[in-house]
Amino acid sequence: MEQAKLREKYRNLSREALPEAAYDLGFNFEKYNFSCSQSTVAALHELLEIDDAVVKVAMPLSGGTAEQFLGTCGALSGGLMVLSYYFGRTPDKMSYKETAKEGIKDLFASMPVTKMLADKFVEEYGTILCPHIHRQLFGRTYWLRDQQELEKFEKAGGHSAPDKCCSVAGKGARWTLEILMDTGALKV
Repeated sequence: MEQAKLREKYRNLSREALPEAAYDLGFNFEKYNFSCSQSTVAALHELLEIDDAVVKVAMPLSGGTAEQFLGTCGALSGGLMVLSYYFGRTPDKMSYKETAKEGIKDLFASMPVTKMLADKFVEEYGTILCPHIHRQLFGRTYWLRDQQELEKFEKAGGHSAPDKCCSVAGKGARWTLEILMDTGALKV
């Protein structure tokens, strides 16, 4: 496990205030920039010393994976990326020539941590799937690649209502930060 470090400007926040800051950042990144996966990672990147590239590579996981609205919630995917940043298996523990037993051990050791985040989504929404969460939030799934559908989504509060997609990104960021603190990866 790699130790997470808070950015200088957030080091004065308490253990109780940090998850709320993560929520607010995730909510507002989604509100102003869209991409639930990237917004969740961007919120955590704002708080923690995470490589910029992680924010960039999170982008296609939004919209139920590559805007297909079939797959995993982007806020969950983004949070999983950040947890893997700290708990995941490193390339030096993998091999294309033989079984890397130490790497397999690291792989299985990280799974319970990532499951903690998925379990939060199941607790809150009963699912980890984007279209099912959409149905809970809006009563339907929107096909956001279509301009008319995007307009309907926005009119329904997609990026403005406090209980729609922005809140999902906020919760994803909050829960991820809480897991980092609860597991000791982030010491506050």
